[in-house]
Amino acid sequence: MSDLEIIAVLINILGVWLTARRIRWCWPVSVLAVLLYAWIFFQAKLYSDTLLQGIFALLQGYGWWRWSQGGLSEGKVRVARLPLREGLLGLLAGLLGAGLLGGLMYRFTDAAVPWFDATLTAFSLVASVWAARKYVVSWWLWIVLDCLYVGLFLFKDLRLTAALYAGFVLLAVYGLRAWQQDLARQEQQPDADASAFASGSTAGEPIR
Repeated sequence: MSDLEIIAVLINILGVWLTARRIRWCWPVSVLAVLLYAWIFFQAKLYSDTLLQGIFALLQGYGWWRWSQGGLSEGKVRVARLPLREGLLGLLAGLLGAGLLGGLMYRFTDAAVPWFDATLTAFSLVASVWAARKYVVSWWLWIVLDCLYVGLFLFKDLRLTAALYAGFVLLAVYGLRAWQQDLARQEQQPDADASAFASGSTAGEPIR
């Protein structure tokens, strides 16, 4: 356990909590968190996860842009259901990414667990894209991935990070329930929300 790991854990917790609350400032906070973890994972020879953090840093910009594109209700983004076709394409991309990255890490690096690490990395990218696009189902995927990450980090003796990801599981369950409730409210009052958005009544509300 290091001071850097402690700081990264605290910033990660803040970022996930803001995501669960649908507050778009989760994205810049998460940029700092992924940069810190890029160095931590590199030292642990988790190279796929190191690469993942770099890609995550780019995805934070995409997420910030997507969450800034209107659809605000009481200062929070509107959530949506994942279209079946997009869901299947996302899972296929995850499988292909896991196979390609795992093969590269197995052949060309001394990665500790190349295939498992690559699989978690690939599907974490899928979950991140789904979250950026405000799909509720992204939380289900994060729950599965975070549980698997707990085992990986215990194996690599990153105990504080393992505890962080165990906490992420709880936060993901909270985020899932919150987004499901918000989606239900949106679907019950589609006309009122659409009218309010069209009139621009939410455009000037602050982000909390």
